[in-house]
Amino acid sequence: MDNVRNKWIIIISIIFALLTIAVSYFGSLFSQGWQDLGATIAAMMVFVQYLVTIIALILGYGTIISEIERGSMSSLVSLSATRLEILLGKFLGLGAVLSLTIVIGFGAAGLVIAANVSNVNVGEYLIFLGATILFALIFLSIAMFISTVFKKRSSAIGGAVLIWFFFLFFIQIIFTGVLAASVGLKGIISGTIPEWYYGMELINPVSVYSDVISINVAPIFQAVQGSTGISLQYPWFITNWLLLPIMLVWIVVFFCLAFWRFQKLDI
Repeated sequence: MDNVRNKWIIIISIIFALLTIAVSYFGSLFSQGWQDLGATIAAMMVFVQYLVTIIALILGYGTIISEIERGSMSSLVSLSATRLEILLGKFLGLGAVLSLTIVIGFGAAGLVIAANVSNVNVGEYLIFLGATILFALIFLSIAMFISTVFKKRSSAIGGAVLIWFFFLFFIQIIFTGVLAASVGLKGIISGTIPEWYYGMELINPVSVYSDVISINVAPIFQAVQGSTGISLQYPWFITNWLLLPIMLVWIVVFFCLAFWRFQKLDI
């Protein structure tokens, strides 16, 4: 309710909507006018990965430590609610804020785009919205864990920034370096990517989210093939039946870690 009152949902939703509409209208280098929903998703992937992770981490990093510093957490735990109920309530509340922001922002933009293009694939866009919500909840769960690890809010901010750089940049650089050392630059350019590399990427939620969108949104394949000439061939195990449970596991594991840490805190 605090985030609703300070118009957080409205502001971020407007940013999502305007960015998506702008990408749809100006996103093509080879044609003018509106791009369909699938092509817009393909162009939006990097923006979504950066923005959604930042917003989720900002929203969640101070969940516990901020109330401890203010002294309000001691009053909260003295009530009849258990620590699990407190943590779960915070996760569900902040998760609702994130989900509403994504649905309102990207949903409104989707309606505008759909009104200006033909052959709209609503199913692909709904998959995009659902996967993006799960992706946001992963980093919200991580942020809440961070909030229970550090003893000061300022330190938790640093932890959130470190996590963002680790998953968005550092781990990606390591994976690319391992791949380049294995198959060489020519192998990467030709699209010769071994199955073990896709398996290694499963430990990074950013890569898992990207794979979910890629295997469900056809224009992403077409965009890569058209611009590079590389034919994307995912291994047999890269399916929704594996990727979606992995995303859920990330959410549950870090929520459990956050609860474990919260239980140990002397408030």
